[in-house]
Amino acid sequence: MSKIVNNPDVVSAEAQVNRDQIEHRATWMGLMYDEMRKAGVQNAEDIVRKAIKRCGSMHGGRFLERCKDPKDVQEFAKVFLNDVGKASFHMNNIEADENKLHISFNYCALCNAWQKLGFDDETCSKLCDMAMDGDRGIADAMGLKLDLSDTIAKGKPTCELVFYK
Repeated sequence: MSKIVNNPDVVSAEAQVNRDQIEHRATWMGLMYDEMRKAGVQNAEDIVRKAIKRCGSMHGGRFLERCKDPKDVQEFAKVFLNDVGKASFHMNNIEADENKLHISFNYCALCNAWQKLGFDDETCSKLCDMAMDGDRGIADAMGLKLDLSDTIAKGKPTCELVFYK
């Protein structure tokens, strides 16, 4: 039995469309990884991680360009977080100052997609960590570090992300 509890809250139609898009991309990611493993690709995880981090680095570069003061983590929070994204991941406990941004995610559309595909908890957790390489790439591009202490995919009630100098 799965220890993952990932219950969606009610969101606006716009946020639901965003969740559906996130699930669609997570489905692609999970199936590509699964097919590479089945085909015997020895470094499937490394390939997926590199591609996702590369994507995150590209997004992070765009966030950096949009920050008025890229050294202020509060500026990063303004460009990184928007209302649709916050609703899509049911984010709360958002705390930002010039040095740190903390966010709690209470729902994960990616994990939901992987569960729908029938992946076990261990695979969901691995896919989650690979997907987080995108956020690690964003952090690197911004000159920040990222701590990911808890994740829904590990059976925790929330994903806890902290970007910091």
